Amino acid sequence: MEQQLRKILQGVKNGSVSVDEAELALKAAPFADIGFAHVDQHRAVRQGATEVIYGAGKTAEPICGILRAMTQAGQSRILITRICKEKAQEISAHFPIEYDETAHFAALGSAPEPDGLGTILVVSAGTSDIPVAREALLTARMLGNSAQALYDVGVAGLHRLLSHLKQIQSASVIVAVAGMEGALGSVIGGLVDCPVIAVPTSVGYGASFGGVTA
Repeated sequence: MEQQLRKILQGVKNGSVSVDEAELALKAAPFADIGFAHVDQHRAVRQGATEVIYGAGKTAEPICGILRAMTQAGQSRILITRICKEKAQEISAHFPIEYDETAHFAALGSAPEPDGLGTILVVSAGTSDIPVAREALLTARMLGNSAQALYDVGVAGLHRLLSHLKQIQSASVIVAVAGMEGALGSVIGGLVDCPVIAVPTSVGYGASFGGVTA
């Protein structure tokens, strides 16, 4: 995709492509029809990030097919979420992916140098929430953000959270991952002036009702 964009921009620069033609090309939504999937190759232009492969419900073979279509289009950094270790091992025989077993997360290519504004802080209430929190952490880093994590600082022991108050209050965005009643997001919201994204999980004791309470 990057190579295609450069070709269009170079054409505008040397006069072989008009501004109107370039605008039309950029507005178009090219995709690769590989039979079982229509791979969006234009998403980075429209949304700022390339398509992410959702691994759950797919075997290794179609995931490899999508990876092949994306790499052939010039995409060098691709994320695969919700993928088990066995599927990751099958895929790694064909593509040099890096796999994180805790987050059920795989990536082709390395994280870029951070170019975001400030730091994203991912906070988990308990250790059972870490898989979800780590998925958010790795995704943020792969999308070019500076991201840090605080694990096991739930409101059942509020002193754990308050001991990191300086770090919490210096974050640009906070992702609060919590099960049970999901109180962590509300508590953090009362301590900071930055956006707080509360992510409920369906784990833990208390009246969680499968995450509905949170």
